[in-house]
Amino acid sequence: MNLQLKDKTALVTGSTAGIGFAIAKTLAEEGAKVILNGRNEERLATARAELQATYPEANLDSFAADFAKKEDVERLIQRLPVIDILINNVGIFTAQSFTETSDEDWYRLFEVNVMSGVRLSRALLPGMLQRNWGRIIFVSSECAALVPEDLIAYSTTKAALHSISRGLAQLTKGSAVTVNTVMPGSTLSEGAQRFLQEQAAREGSTEQAVADNFFKEVRTSSLIARFASTEEVAHTTVYLASPLAAATNGSVVKLDGGSVGGIM
Repeated sequence: MNLQLKDKTALVTGSTAGIGFAIAKTLAEEGAKVILNGRNEERLATARAELQATYPEANLDSFAADFAKKEDVERLIQRLPVIDILINNVGIFTAQSFTETSDEDWYRLFEVNVMSGVRLSRALLPGMLQRNWGRIIFVSSECAALVPEDLIAYSTTKAALHSISRGLAQLTKGSAVTVNTVMPGSTLSEGAQRFLQEQAAREGSTEQAVADNFFKEVRTSSLIARFASTEEVAHTTVYLASPLAAATNGSVVKLDGGSVGGIM
């Protein structure tokens, strides 16, 4: 399918690996100019080289920024060209008990997971409205609804994205700009792969057995009963970033494999 993205410029935050990299790759495949982002210059260069090797004709750029630092975000904003598509994907988490999660942990999670999207959207939304076209997409998580006991702070930051996204969407009324949220479920990112490897080593088992047990014992609400691939998440996200998704605005699109219940 031609998603009509050849004349669009997209910024994908946190795009050196995982869901962010898969989104950047799919955008490049569709012909968009893609700006990669990561904290580490070396990993950023590696990701860019991999994409360029896969798509030699791709129009790629890359900017390093640590979203835990407000000044880094401000420098990034100053360097950006006109952005048509903003994918607020960058995110961190800390898995620990509620009582062990310090104020500093909470502040850092909010700084990276929430304020990164706030600052970039505040800078880029006015231009999108002026040009009467744009896409802003927040990457949330099933944890926003499921709220695991060891991820309360992380889940809170992801739930906050839903409110921000809906509020910004209301500012686009009557325009060709849309703001939406995607809510992935358990996805086979680098972090999930590392978890499977480490757990398998501890148990003297296999990664597949650990994955099967995860959905039998932990994420029992999943209807697909498996990890989604990063590419599966990316395909829907990039569709929402395209002109073809013009009628979707102010929505939360579940990519959770059915783990979050309800009919809405």
